[in-house]
Amino acid sequence: MLSVLYRARIAATAAALLLAGIPAARRIAPGTAGSPPLVLRPGSAAFVPGDTLPSAAPVHERVLPGLEVLLRDSLHLLRGRRVGLITNQTAVTADGRSGVDLLYGHPDVQLVALFAGEHGIRGTVDGGEPIGTGRDPRTGLPVYSLYGRTQKPTPAMLAGIDVLLFDMQDIGARPYTYVWTMTMAMEAAAAQHIPFVVLDRPNPVTSAVEGPLMQWEMRTRGPLITGAYPVPLRHGMTPGELARYVNGEFHLGVDLRVVPVQGWTGDEWFDETGLPWINPSPNIRSLTAALSFSGLVMLETANLSIGRGTADPFSYVGAPYVDGAELLRRVQAYDLPGVRFERADFTPRGAGWMQFPGRECHGVRLRVTDRDAYRPVLTALVFLSEIRKMNPEQLGMGRMLQMLGSEWAPAAVRAGEDPRDIFRRWEVEDVAWKRVRAKYMLYPREDVAPAPALPSAAGR
Repeated sequence: MLSVLYRARIAATAAALLLAGIPAARRIAPGTAGSPPLVLRPGSAAFVPGDTLPSAAPVHERVLPGLEVLLRDSLHLLRGRRVGLITNQTAVTADGRSGVDLLYGHPDVQLVALFAGEHGIRGTVDGGEPIGTGRDPRTGLPVYSLYGRTQKPTPAMLAGIDVLLFDMQDIGARPYTYVWTMTMAMEAAAAQHIPFVVLDRPNPVTSAVEGPLMQWEMRTRGPLITGAYPVPLRHGMTPGELARYVNGEFHLGVDLRVVPVQGWTGDEWFDETGLPWINPSPNIRSLTAALSFSGLVMLETANLSIGRGTADPFSYVGAPYVDGAELLRRVQAYDLPGVRFERADFTPRGAGWMQFPGRECHGVRLRVTDRDAYRPVLTALVFLSEIRKMNPEQLGMGRMLQMLGSEWAPAAVRAGEDPRDIFRRWEVEDVAWKRVRAKYMLYPREDVAPAPALPSAAGR
């Protein structure tokens, strides 16, 4: 299941937590006005007695991203230093002001370089397209590409930079590239002894966890930019929490600081924060798309369309070879929670990468009816399993190892195992991983209701 190395780390961590008497779901509240910035000491695994913990925000207080907390009370992290900023169009204040513009124009900040991940500084480049190096037209600052032939900052890029800053809105799914751009930059910063600061933002789909934990050896069975470190497919962490996890568990040795979100709890969805929604990438056009991405994205590594090239990406599953009516009948029989299905034909069109451009696809449309109950990874696994039974030759699963996280899971799908049994094995992995994750979490969950039970296999 887990790699030997990772199993050992999980066991050691669980034992240490028990010996220390620390609850597995330890709560650490986000910072509020007047509180000191959250500081993670280099190499530390978690807060220890003597650390300064931010106080909990009042219920009525609005949510502020780490960018605003930095500008309000944590500029000492940047003052007198030459700053490099890894960012994109999502790095804005609660009232929509650009982080690049605010930092560039601030008298206490010397912003000297920008770094662009997938989709570019302004978020307009289609997925998978390489980003070029150039200059930002608004500020004139050099923009170094971290999505193309070079995905980790080079020593030449970091020359003359005293601190690296990261600010991007992630969507909480392992294959989404922004957090891995962050961790590769952390590795480069550690090598050059450059401090690294994460301006944190909420996980838009909450801190809920679902799906396969990527085993360590699977990280090289796909691009590192879609899975550099072991986390589940829906990992439930913010960028700052994930940075703490990677730095602590894998001993990067980077001098890491996380400036937390103010006033957010882990059970809150993005549309409950009052923050402006800015499409984090061209095909993530809604919170529902962000939620479904963590499951349906794995189907794109097979010969399937999930609706890229339509008005609603990540709302469809189909292909030219699929019998849509039969697929609908099969997936409806599972009685999956929080989602209903409709027979659908669709034709992907337009620019950018997509499966089956200009060809009519037959399949199913998904409509989320209860986002708290909806399990996007389980839902996608059901589609994968049933289409595999219907069309084993056309489907193809050759690129799914990193996405499914192991050798055993694709083999189980090919063998026709019930997807609910596969999913239960993933849940066992996730329970162990969440014990490790608990040390690095920064935001409490007020909603502690258990997830709904898996639908029964009876009648199938």
